[in-house]
Amino acid sequence: MQTIQAEQALVRGAWMRDVTVEIDADGRIGAIGQEAAPGAIRVGALLPAPANLHSHAFQRAMAGMTERRGPTGRDTFWTWRKLMFRFLDALTPDDIEAIAAFVQMEMLEAGFSAVGEFHYVHHQPDGRPYGDLAELSGRIAAAAEDSGIGLTLLPVLYQQAGCDGAPLGPGQVRFGNHIDRFARLLDGAAERVAGLPADTRVGVAPHSLRAVSPDGLAAAIDLAPGGPIHMHLAEQTGEVDEVLAAYGRRPVEWLLDNHDVDARWCLVHCTQMTDGETAALAATGAVAGLCPITESSLGDGIFNGVAYLADGGRFGIGSDSDIRIALAEELRTLEYSQRLRDRGRAILASDTKSTGRVLFEGAARGGAQATGRGSGEIDVGQWADLVALDTGHADLEDRRGDDLLDSFIFAGDNGMVADLWSAGRHVVRGGRHIRRDAIERGYRMTMRSLRERI
Repeated sequence: MQTIQAEQALVRGAWMRDVTVEIDADGRIGAIGQEAAPGAIRVGALLPAPANLHSHAFQRAMAGMTERRGPTGRDTFWTWRKLMFRFLDALTPDDIEAIAAFVQMEMLEAGFSAVGEFHYVHHQPDGRPYGDLAELSGRIAAAAEDSGIGLTLLPVLYQQAGCDGAPLGPGQVRFGNHIDRFARLLDGAAERVAGLPADTRVGVAPHSLRAVSPDGLAAAIDLAPGGPIHMHLAEQTGEVDEVLAAYGRRPVEWLLDNHDVDARWCLVHCTQMTDGETAALAATGAVAGLCPITESSLGDGIFNGVAYLADGGRFGIGSDSDIRIALAEELRTLEYSQRLRDRGRAILASDTKSTGRVLFEGAARGGAQATGRGSGEIDVGQWADLVALDTGHADLEDRRGDDLLDSFIFAGDNGMVADLWSAGRHVVRGGRHIRRDAIERGYRMTMRSLRERI
């Protein structure tokens, strides 16, 4: 059992002073009180640590490599995507494991307790399966064992190059599966994570309405009874146009008309929604998976956050391309995008909660829902997904309650994260991951090798 004593903590959605939190041996919160606890781990501010609900770990190794203008004179998501496919051809299973461990370490040091890994690289560069169909799922699991992050593994179904059913091209062939082989891959992935801690989950991720057929989507949903279902949706105008032309409905309209979307679902990006679609999605209870840094990097667009929250919509935060792992910055970018569009300030604040409080609590609760974790707030029986902020930091001096969250999100960075527990695993101490040296060394070796091969 571990005991944490915090000067202040956000407990059951309310601020408390001088809080004691006991973590049971199984990684859950066993008790919360306000009694002195000799020998406890003392922290300044204790918060529920959000889950990072959307990650493509391998893309971390591309950071900074796609910022030159291509021959067309105008770069877009689609030109970036072609570069990503070429980069993929160089990656080996060892590369993928080392990159994933490094990304997960960065997430933990940034204040994320868990990750929903939207895992779509399954095969060899020429599309042939590995001897073990779930080889690369196993590498993600091995990285999670190394880093200690909470893992929700989301193997991706990817069938086609577009709504017209075109065959997969170079790069994409590493993703491709027909539904029968995908079902076997999903079973193999479940076997590969079986040895991880009890907070580990497996879900399913039909990639997008472009990349799966209507029959494939229905089959993928059937493969995840009770588990999380994640899908990219309405990210790009080109995607919206293609789906509209093929199916006679925009992506959000088509999905809601054809499937019972509920709280198990996480729809990622949703930056291209009408007001009607925004209200309809909010009413389902699904989570909108927002990745503001990546959406900015790729020029996706701005999520309709004001209307979505006004309609009671749930959201969480992901780092997607993983070019920058920063919880505070993701939340800040989300709010700033709303300010730039609406030309105002404190856009997502409510009448009773500050902007930072709305953002942080929404990300914690939505991330827990999307990853299927029993966490998202500090309460007895929840997984001990906890992050402690360093209240000795100059920008947190004498900050309390909502003011502390506002300072972290709008004036802070990863350097304010002092400690992190993932289901009770105390993996960040004094701002540093307990295995940083070894994990970073493996990543550096991988990057040197990749540069010689690309």
